Amino acid sequence: MRRSRMVALTGVAALAMATAGAATTAQARESGVSSESSARTSYAVLAEKGADVGELASRLEKSGAKVVSVNEAIGMVTVSSEKSGFLASARSVEGVDVAAREGVVGHAPRDAEPDRTVVERLRGRGPASGHGEKGRKGTKAESDPLDSYLWGMDMIGAPAAHKVERGNKKVLVGVMDTGVDASHPDIAPNFDRKRSRNFTTDMEDVDGPCEEADCVDPADVDQNGHGTHVAGTIAGALNGIGVSGVAPDVGIVNVRAGQDSGYFFLTPTVDALTYSGDVGIDVVNMSFYVDPWAYNCIGGAPEDSPEEAAEQAVIIEAMNRALEYAHAKGVTLVAALGNGHDDLANPRNDTSSPDYPGGTEHERTIDGQTCFDLPTEGPHVIGVSAVGPTKRKSYFSNYTTDLKSGEIEVSAPGGDYRDNYGTDEYATPGNLILSAAPLGVLQEAGDVDENGDITEQGEGWVMKDCRTVRTRWHREGREECGYYQYLQGTSMAAPHAAGVAALVVSAHGRSQGRSGFGLAPDRTASYLMRTATDTPCPETNPYVYPDRTDEYTAECVGNKRFNGFYGDGIVNALRAVR
Repeated sequence: MRRSRMVALTGVAALAMATAGAATTAQARESGVSSESSARTSYAVLAEKGADVGELASRLEKSGAKVVSVNEAIGMVTVSSEKSGFLASARSVEGVDVAAREGVVGHAPRDAEPDRTVVERLRGRGPASGHGEKGRKGTKAESDPLDSYLWGMDMIGAPAAHKVERGNKKVLVGVMDTGVDASHPDIAPNFDRKRSRNFTTDMEDVDGPCEEADCVDPADVDQNGHGTHVAGTIAGALNGIGVSGVAPDVGIVNVRAGQDSGYFFLTPTVDALTYSGDVGIDVVNMSFYVDPWAYNCIGGAPEDSPEEAAEQAVIIEAMNRALEYAHAKGVTLVAALGNGHDDLANPRNDTSSPDYPGGTEHERTIDGQTCFDLPTEGPHVIGVSAVGPTKRKSYFSNYTTDLKSGEIEVSAPGGDYRDNYGTDEYATPGNLILSAAPLGVLQEAGDVDENGDITEQGEGWVMKDCRTVRTRWHREGREECGYYQYLQGTSMAAPHAAGVAALVVSAHGRSQGRSGFGLAPDRTASYLMRTATDTPCPETNPYVYPDRTDEYTAECVGNKRFNGFYGDGIVNALRAVR
């Protein structure tokens, strides 16, 4: 979730040189994990452009590897091997561009969520559960019962936009995340089961025991909660229960690339991207950042081992190929800017990478010109910063002081727990973003009990809304309930922007013959940016967050039309559809 668009790299040649240098050194850092293990290890092998990927897979198999998957769209073969020295032999195979151990590509925790032990209960905003009736009668609801809690929707003009455009059913938004709970009453009406896919396999070392015999979850579940929250903001149905999304009538496609625990490995991520292009998805939301490296550096950071540099080279090249492919296939790419309260033009040293496997992290010197945060800094990606209820840049949101670097495009509501300082609204959950949540995740967290009631721990952080549903099997009616939770982060800002992008495609797209309905990604991005609400830098600049340390003080560079806090401005749904 962060950093600038990578306009131009030095190309495959530079990556190949970095990898070749890595191959000449046999030992990794003494304190780290060895470059190769005798246990079965997963490797990502990228073919030279134009090479026959099928033939390459056959050659790798003959060299002793087990082929796990082949992505012909970007020329990547994922293999596993127990062979000692496999990488050295793989790099000598004809047609190989770069190869390395497969790293992790992303992590989506509860973004910047405040410590629940120090918060007050939600005050002055109504009960923690509701049975509101507004909009329950008639064929089209004007609003849903909990919409009054969605300050972010009001900020971007979503309710007014819905009177003009609610979204075209032909428009599809891919949620590339930890999964989507298709049973949720606000998700079910828009969930596209036919196209939804899960590209991950559960890993017991990070995800816990597998729920399925083959460790592959169905494509309609979310055991983390992050992806469902994102989906609810984008396209929660306007159906008389819970909340409505920015584009409540568009389709939701689960293109899951994240583990239950929130990690995003390289193969699932690029497979999800290329699949999105192949099946005609219009917009993809990417609220995750690249792991195990917060920044992937060409040639590695100075402190990285040669094999660590090689791993980053593979991630950079594979992600760029996949993003280019999806864009060429008509996918508008939206990503979160990141929660490190970092000036992306002058990033601080990275002390968290590599964050998988645990215990291998070390301090790294980051050069903003050669180190990139993916997917946000990849080609054609719209980077989104976060704002709070008062429209100030969220205290955790990244920003930039280099307006020429393309590190930010727009901003959107992402929540700010510490906003409204000096008022009763300060440090309350209502400053965050409310959206859909899977019941099982809330029960596991202790926010909801086994009877479906909100616990003392969850009160204020979780809401519940129910309605009576009558069917031919339940003529007397059965109770259907949806659950919703407050979260904050640029992960919550990106889906607001992705929802507006979906409205743009709906309002301005056109039939495209056999390829269906859509709008070119560059035109979608242009609409999104041109119609955003110009938002000037704070009057006090640099801006000092009153309850944060000096580390959070941020300088806003630019003018009202474009600056490093807000980019082209806060997305505006009403202006976008008009």
